[in-house]
Amino acid sequence: MSIEITYTFDNQFQSSICKSTQMKVNSTNTPIKKKSKFIPYLLLLSTIMFFQYSWSQNISVKIIDATTKEVIPYATINIDKKEHLISNAEGFFNLPETALQDDNTLIITYLGYKNLEVKVSQLSKLDYIIALTPTIFELDDVQVNGEKPNPYSIMATVKANLAVNYGSKNSPTKDMLFVRKSTATYPNEIVVDVNQSTGFSKQALKKVNNDIQSFTNTLIASPPKEYTDMLCNLYTNTIKKDNKSFVSHKMNVLKATVLKNEGSATSSEELKQIGIKTMLKHLDSTKYYRIKSGLIGSRDTISLRKDFNKKKIKSKSSDKSTLLTTTKYNLTQFIQNNNLGTSSEHDFINNPDLYRYKFEGTTFTEDNDYAFVLTFSPKKSKAKYTGKLYINESDYAVLRAEYQLDEGEKLNNVNLKWLLGIKVAQNNNKGILMYRKKSDEKNYYLHYASEENGNYFYVNRPLKFIEITKEDKDILSLDIKFEGNATTKTEFLNLSHSLVTDIDVTKVVENEFKLVAIKSYDPKIWKGYHAIEPLAELKRFRVKD
Repeated sequence: MSIEITYTFDNQFQSSICKSTQMKVNSTNTPIKKKSKFIPYLLLLSTIMFFQYSWSQNISVKIIDATTKEVIPYATINIDKKEHLISNAEGFFNLPETALQDDNTLIITYLGYKNLEVKVSQLSKLDYIIALTPTIFELDDVQVNGEKPNPYSIMATVKANLAVNYGSKNSPTKDMLFVRKSTATYPNEIVVDVNQSTGFSKQALKKVNNDIQSFTNTLIASPPKEYTDMLCNLYTNTIKKDNKSFVSHKMNVLKATVLKNEGSATSSEELKQIGIKTMLKHLDSTKYYRIKSGLIGSRDTISLRKDFNKKKIKSKSSDKSTLLTTTKYNLTQFIQNNNLGTSSEHDFINNPDLYRYKFEGTTFTEDNDYAFVLTFSPKKSKAKYTGKLYINESDYAVLRAEYQLDEGEKLNNVNLKWLLGIKVAQNNNKGILMYRKKSDEKNYYLHYASEENGNYFYVNRPLKFIEITKEDKDILSLDIKFEGNATTKTEFLNLSHSLVTDIDVTKVVENEFKLVAIKSYDPKIWKGYHAIEPLAELKRFRVKD
């Protein structure tokens, strides 16, 4: 059905109305002689539908410093005191359409800045940019019990209160969590030399070398990257069995996506498997082989035989480990490792004797209390980090921690370059931890965490594919040199933390889930859901066909 509207208006507005109402409109600006009494109603309806359409999606808002105009990363955005979002490293946060009611109040907080309340209806007038005003550090006037704050006394009290501030109350809880993980491998050099081949013709060997060269060129030109996003509800409860207490977790995944090049690899193990498959394509597909590297031999049998791989697939299918169980385990381990009350991961908090601390001043907290600001650096050789801490003056809880490896420091350094041709060093480890006080209890939970790890790797090893047979053996012998860097970044956001009952947890039914493969980041995928606004790098990433 088509309707001609007898009214004059500009092309841009006319185009908008057409899209919203799916009506056919005269495309010229000349008045149509025949007029209709329904024109005002149609225009009103079209206008309403146009604005409804423009708001029926998640929107992006930017937070900046009111004085410097610089972006403010990792600010907390409270939606009507129910859910808590976070601005990303570029200062943006994503507001879902479920929170776009005009009367909703956003409370934006960031340590070192004044709290700011903004109605959703005000965002358009602000051009979706929110400016926070910094608070003033008054060093000369700060006193604790009539004396200047001593950073070492502050840290001693922090350590004494860790169990109280971050301990579990054993009450059943429900947490809505968003987790983004990105991994990438950046090869600097890949060299593969075939030095022996008993089962290859010259033509086949040439094809092998061409395939290997193509594989290595692709890796260097397009470093493999992978991004996974997940939104889930995590239920935690303490159960008793045989007079012993156990922490139990149940997880329901609401949405999960993966963005990666098809067939690409982002870990050394995946790269190894792809390399082996490349070699196997040129070996006899009816035979069985094993791999040997130098003096180290593998007991694993590899082959392209269909009956052999069917057995392997069947063996894998009987494995009880599923995507749900592995994801839940990794997530709960991440939370546990960043629990300051039970974990020893962060020695600049739980082992302050290793560090030098400097009192930098005070600022206001989200609840308008005072927070001490301390910086730290290594004092003893075991200390590896530098950074900054924000500590609540009332209960000495760490509200925020920023840390990174000190210049020149490395973790987990293994150098067997001359003995085995292997060197691995963790040359980057930095992060941000933010904690919020539970609304119904006095202790704290992990609100946001960003953890980035970087590893340098060097492998220079011989590799042999040896046929498993009692007769003459086919052998393919190579020398492989592989050098580069790998990075992993995990972002964790607790959107809402609430108490539930034992019955609530018992009723939860866990369901297996699948990662939805996407070819580029599309905000429509997260329409109506909570998500951390992606960085520009992720928005630019496209899967190559």
